Amino acid sequence: MPSKLRQLLTPGRHRLSLGRVQEAVELVLASPRQAETLVELLWDDDPGIVNRAAQVVELVSRQRPQLFQPWKTELIGLLAEAKEKKLRWSLTAVVPRLQLSPAECERLSGLLQDLLTDSSSIVKTNALEGLTRLAGQNPRMLPEVCELLRLHGRSGTPAMRSRSHNLLKRLIQTEEI
Repeated sequence: MPSKLRQLLTPGRHRLSLGRVQEAVELVLASPRQAETLVELLWDDDPGIVNRAAQVVELVSRQRPQLFQPWKTELIGLLAEAKEKKLRWSLTAVVPRLQLSPAECERLSGLLQDLLTDSSSIVKTNALEGLTRLAGQNPRMLPEVCELLRLHGRSGTPAMRSRSHNLLKRLIQTEEI
């Protein structure tokens, strides 16, 4: 029998339809034990369910990233192999919100830097945001991340240029570089 969460994520005309994502967010926030089922749905055979599950994970992690802490290794691995654009852009937002070891920060930094060449502007922009979050967890990464933000602030897509400038300004204010 399909889980209630999977049923909420099933409706949609195509794989990028949001369907009942907001109801699924509310369910997971009200019943945190649903986080495990939600993470499992990131590997579902239906690309629409995967995309909607990724959206729910991203939205829930804005408020309660700790719900996904037990699956950080799996989420980093999924980001490394994700083919679906929506899944990549959601995971680039989610994983850097988790508490990571220095080694995990380094691995994730490499993945996010690789995504700076992605075909999707949203993926690239979220990768910059993720790198900035990582620099907040691992200050040794700060000079490299600032240099990447400066580079993409000059030569990236319009969204990347704007986000880079804002992120660099925020880093400079908080870290006094």
